Amino acid sequence: MRSKMLTAGLVLALTAALGGAAPADARPGGRPELADPHPCPGQPGFTCSTLTVPLDHTGRVPGTLDLPVATADNANAPKGVLLFLTGGPGQGGVGTITRIARQRLPEVAQDYRIVMLDQRGTGPSGALRCPGLQAEMGSSDIATPSAGAVKECARILGDTAPLYSTDQSVADFDQLRQALGVPKLVVDGVSYGSFTAARYAIAHPHNVSKVILDSVLPHHASASASLYLTGMTAEARVLRAACAVAPACGYDPAEDLAWVVRHRSTADGVRIFDTVVSYEFADPSYRNPAAGDIIGALHEARTGDPARLDGLLEAYQSGGDDPASFSAGLHAATLCADGRFPWGSAATPLALRRPLLSLAAHTLPESATWPYTTGVATQQGFIQSCLPWPAEHPAANPAGPLPDVPVLLLNGDRDLSTPLEWAREEAARAPRGELVIVPGESHSIQNRERGHAGRDAVLSFLRST
Repeated sequence: MRSKMLTAGLVLALTAALGGAAPADARPGGRPELADPHPCPGQPGFTCSTLTVPLDHTGRVPGTLDLPVATADNANAPKGVLLFLTGGPGQGGVGTITRIARQRLPEVAQDYRIVMLDQRGTGPSGALRCPGLQAEMGSSDIATPSAGAVKECARILGDTAPLYSTDQSVADFDQLRQALGVPKLVVDGVSYGSFTAARYAIAHPHNVSKVILDSVLPHHASASASLYLTGMTAEARVLRAACAVAPACGYDPAEDLAWVVRHRSTADGVRIFDTVVSYEFADPSYRNPAAGDIIGALHEARTGDPARLDGLLEAYQSGGDDPASFSAGLHAATLCADGRFPWGSAATPLALRRPLLSLAAHTLPESATWPYTTGVATQQGFIQSCLPWPAEHPAANPAGPLPDVPVLLLNGDRDLSTPLEWAREEAARAPRGELVIVPGESHSIQNRERGHAGRDAVLSFLRST
């Protein structure tokens, strides 16, 4: 591990030498405004409008972007404005405001004016469109793209690619706050939205009153996160907990998973990883026969019958999602700008990346990836999307704590997309943080929780003084 740490230090020094000013807000003259207000089609009780923001908040690149915004019509809500941020990166927000405000969080909508937007590069009117990457990855973080699809996407975006970093989106959010005419927001983010919510709170601590981080992605990017080490190792804990629920399985699902991964190709290992993470959205128990029983399928594969597992791999194959619902191009552009990798940051020259990745892979102990392998860690989509992505100025990567405001962190203990370990890591950086663990639930508590314990915690948090 010592050689890996030294390499990381050299890469960070290289990144610093390449430089680049930190992004800052750039206002297009006067207070931003929400233009063309009109009833949201098919969403009564909400007004849709357009926020025009600088294409580049640093001022280096001219131009503007028009971001769709949806606001609840209760403009005089007693507790102010709650900005709800969707995930991905790649998901839009405007089309889901009725589901969030009316169906999932109706009590919150009585107290707060809920606001959502299609973040830059997302949604029906603004999605970045990279056909090859969309076909191969869809909404997956993990599916391995071809180098050709990644390079095609980089060519399509060209010099605009760095303008889809989280830094730029955070500046958009403050333009939205100004357009709404409010001094402070409650910021509520799910999955990648928790990352942007935390980054907004850090960048604009005096403009937030409370923060909700649901299914938490830590705000400080790391090489470990880009390798998905926490997500891979968390599968042993989650599958074993699921297997212990009565009637108990009577075998160790983590050992089954490790055996199957080691007796199939690395490409199959990545597909298995992608499938198990995708499967949680259908079956947080991981054992429901109606959904395919991924734990049982792995056990059968280990004992000589891979048919059910192979069927699940086919059924959960990633790719082909509509970019209006999830833009794979935006996903790659944002993650490759924001991320920190075994080779360093987005500034690291392409020629250095593969040797540094290989060096890091050779220093990883088996325990860092088990029940998966180092090959799966280095061949999954996050690494393989950003390995050939063109070098550019990296986005900011604040390592300090969240501001001294109330922060609620929510996580299901069965979540494999953003595992509980990440929520604990982020909670340690929140001076006034409260972590609520929702037993038996997986990803996206406010969107998908089957019960109400997590949403009750949200309501209690928001109603407290």
